[in-house]
Parts: sequence; structure tokens; C-alpha cells
Amino acid sequence: MSMAERLTATVSTKGQVTLPKAIRRALRWEAGTRLTVENTPEGVLLKSEPVFAETRLEEVFGCLAYRGTPKTLEEMDAGVLAEAKRRHKS
Repeated sequence: MSMAERLTATVSTKGQVTLPKAIRRALRWEAGTRLTVENTPEGVLLKSEPVFAETRLEEVFGCLAYRGTPKTLEEMDAGVLAEAKRRHKS
């Protein structure tokens, strides 16, 4: 579907609108996708809602407390590499 192609939808008596399949497929909007609706000067804007609520750093900072001596960057890199090798053994 090209961006210039115009598709139409009809509002039902219940106020429901079915979006064209080409649009739903392009945006990967499946049944049950929650959308936010905004009235803009250009028309109605539909956006999919985020899967997870927005989280601020203050809300989660320090939630994974570590007790022990701090690890160096080299130790962290070695640990990540060792785990990657373990997971991808042939």
C-alpha cells in the first residue's frame, strides 16, 4: 500500500469504525490493540497505546540492590561473554 493511496472507513450507528485491513496489517494492529484517539487540527490521530505504562527512573532506581564488592567493567564484560557462549553452544 502506497502512502498516497486513500482508504475509507465508515462510522457505524454504534460509533464504531473498522480500519482497512491494509492499514491494520502495516501497523501490526491485531484484534484487541488499544488505541489512543486525539482530535488534531488536521483530523483524528490514532496511536497504539504502549504495552507497559511509562516508568520514571525515580520509581525503579535501586530496585535491584547488589550486596558485595562492585564489579569492574572488565568483570561485567567477561560475565556477559561467558553467558552468551553458554547459551549459544552448538
